[in-house]
Amino acid sequence: MKKNELHILHLYPRDMNIYGDNGNVLAIEHRARKHGLQPIVRKYNQGDRFPRQVDIVIGGGGQDSGQLKVLDDLHRIASKLHKLADSGTPILFVCGLYQLAGHEFVTQGQKNMKGIDLLDIKTKAGDQRLTGNVVATSREFGQLVGYENHSGQTTLGDYAAPLATVIKGVGNNIHDKHEGARQQNIIGTYLHGSFLPKNPKVTDWLIATAIQRKNPDFKLAAIDDALVEQARLITMKRPR
Repeated sequence: MKKNELHILHLYPRDMNIYGDNGNVLAIEHRARKHGLQPIVRKYNQGDRFPRQVDIVIGGGGQDSGQLKVLDDLHRIASKLHKLADSGTPILFVCGLYQLAGHEFVTQGQKNMKGIDLLDIKTKAGDQRLTGNVVATSREFGQLVGYENHSGQTTLGDYAAPLATVIKGVGNNIHDKHEGARQQNIIGTYLHGSFLPKNPKVTDWLIATAIQRKNPDFKLAAIDDALVEQARLITMKRPR
């Protein structure tokens, strides 16, 4: 195992990628190379063999039908994901897989999808579709930007902290102005766009957290993010 290799596991790209979440993987690949690392992406769909080497886990969003397609297999690999999380592996789950990473997701039709208990959250579909640009502020990552499109109302339990506080938009639910969740080295979020290209501090955190577990002396390179910052400013000015 080479110290400069970064093994990225992309969960269910076939069924959980309807909001362009593949861009999150591309962003990690791009910045990893900028940091002098060799990214290696492994795509995992239902029934595939789970890879032995995993440094980062990325999972995206999907409709209820897509979540139902992956649910049984997600439970099949749940123990492996719990083992990775307990060992400190950084994980990013967006929208659909964010919901299934919790305890339960109750759909509009009152179908209860049991989650894998990786995050201390519960989600129930509401009557209102929450869509539009989001700006949120995070103590850890500064201002986060993205686009939400969900009807799920997610509430955090005692062990999950909010990822950010919403300035513009809705976030997890219509009540508490929280966006996303943080638990262990797991990030859950409703932000699409894709999320990571617009939020390079999160991308760099995922990379640094992953690579420093096997190479503690690794230091991130300086990257010129001037164009990214321009794009972020434009996004923040867009109407809801």
